[in-house]
Amino acid sequence: MEKTYMSMFLLLVTISCTLAKDVGKKETKETTAKPKLPQTLSRGWGDQLIWTQTYEEALFRAKHSQRPLMIIHHLDDCPHSQALKKVFAEHKDIQKLAEKFVLLNLVYETTDKNLSPDGQYVPRILFIDPSLTVRADITGRYSNRLYAYEPADISLLYSNMQKALKLLKTEL
Repeated sequence: MEKTYMSMFLLLVTISCTLAKDVGKKETKETTAKPKLPQTLSRGWGDQLIWTQTYEEALFRAKHSQRPLMIIHHLDDCPHSQALKKVFAEHKDIQKLAEKFVLLNLVYETTDKNLSPDGQYVPRILFIDPSLTVRADITGRYSNRLYAYEPADISLLYSNMQKALKLLKTEL
């Protein structure tokens, strides 16, 4: 009888040690995995740039700082948006020029119909001057989606950014 109790006791100790080792392994796997960083307002479009949080805040900053507003409409799960974001973030000249803008990127539509003059598609980029007027004259290369840009259009986007700044200086 004593041998039976001793055998059961050793069996329980062995099982407890085995389970404790498995739990320890799971914890080390979780702690060695890279922690997911919180998403910033840039959403990957340029982490060193200053981004506004809301459309209303962006309009306020544009008006009071007398800088044009650049709004990027995109979706996190859209392959076209992801491709443009990658090229935009890696283009050093665009990143430098973007510092002169009030910046906002939206993953949702606003209630302002001026921000979707030709439809709600992504990605699209609009420019708004400090008088809070949408620059309908600064467009991409497509006639059916005026404010759409693709990665191949990055030089056009750069020149349109320059145009938004240049027009701003001549109009004020």
